[in-house]
Order: sequence, then structure tokens, then C-alpha cells
Amino acid sequence: MEYKEGDVVLCTVEKIVETTVFVKIENNGEGSITFSEIAPGRIRNIRDYVYPKKKIVCKILRIGPSKTINLSLRRVTSKEKKEVMENYEKEKVALNIIKKIVGEKSERIIDKIKEENQNLYEFLQKSKNDSKILQNYFNEEEANSILKILIEKKEKLKEIKKEFCLKCKQSDGIERIKKILIPYNENISYLGSGKFKISKKASDYKLAEKEIEKILKEIEEKAKMEKCEFEI
Repeated sequence: MEYKEGDVVLCTVEKIVETTVFVKIENNGEGSITFSEIAPGRIRNIRDYVYPKKKIVCKILRIGPSKTINLSLRRVTSKEKKEVMENYEKEKVALNIIKKIVGEKSERIIDKIKEENQNLYEFLQKSKNDSKILQNYFNEEEANSILKILIEKKEKLKEIKKEFCLKCKQSDGIERIKKILIPYNENISYLGSGKFKISKKASDYKLAEKEIEKILKEIEEKAKMEKCEFEI
């Protein structure tokens, strides 16, 4: 897999030598992190942040001429970390499903799927809508068993929450605010002092976030029309 500067990647800590942490990057590759890129400020005990075999999410800072990869742990946002770890857990689930059905030959099949599709989880999700793609990698019995597991498996919904302020100084301000929020009542709760919380559940983190952003944009536009103050 080809990496580029700015990519956020999942890594496994291999060893710590003096002031450098050496890691194995998921999907092949090796990199290093200097202590200054582990966390802001002075580090009293490096093992509070990293230790051998720990999974961490890093950002690629530089790729040297000899393919040496310099990484940062402290520059990764909580949102980026959550997204990468979520994808990792999904891949683990997909991996376990295939191993359960095909056993010893799973490694060869998984390598082939990754080579042609890269993402195991997305491959299995596509197969729910088009079961024929399973036949390229599994016999009929195996394909049917995998499909059965996928259909029966209930995916845990991801929930996104955000807070916003909505105030109106007009004499009928309360009515105007109600008018703005009524279409979204099932997703919004009142926190007090003009503050509200919006939440949305979806099977995918990105999808839930996208839906919340859409609702917030609609609320902002309606707030302008009703001469109300809106702030996230």
C-alpha cells in the first residue's frame, strides 16, 4: 500500500529505543516516532502513552527518500482516531467471519480479497446486496454460510452528538424556535439557557456525522429566516 504525507494510519508499537518509538504500520510498512511527537509538553513516563504491542493511531509527517516514515501521535485528532479504530474493529469482524467458515485456507483467500478489494469489511457488505461476488473466492456452501452470518448479524449503531445554541429576541421568540426545531424533535433535546443537543444514530460513523451536519445546516438557514441566533 502506498502512503502519503498526512495519511492517518493504524500502527502497532514494536519497541522503544532511547527517545524513539518504532512501529509496524498496518497493511505493511514501518515507521518511527520521536518523543516530541508522542504528546505535547514534557513526558514523564513514556509507557503512559506507548508500550510494545499497543495499537496506536498516527499521522504520517514525512516519507524520506529511502522510504523511512516519520510519524506523529500527538497530531491525530480524536475524530481521526475514532474513525481509524472503528474501521479496524470492522476489519477484525470480517476477518473472523471468513476464518470461521473456511478455516486453514482463509489466509490465502483473505490475501486475494485484499489484493483486489483492499477492504474486507466493505467487500462483505457489498456481498449482502450482490451474493455473486462471493463465488469468486468461495465455493457455494461457504458463500451461503457467509451470507447467512451477514444477514443474521445485527450491526451496532454508531451515535454522534453535538450541542448548539438557538436564541431569539423577538417577542414571539419561543414560537419561532419551536417552528424551527419541530421537524427534528426526535433527534433534539433541550439542555437549558438556549442550548440544545442533537444526536443521530447510523450504521456508519461517517453517515451519522453527515446526517447531523445536514440537519444543523438546515436549522442555521431557518434561524436566519426567523431572525434567531444560531451557534454550534
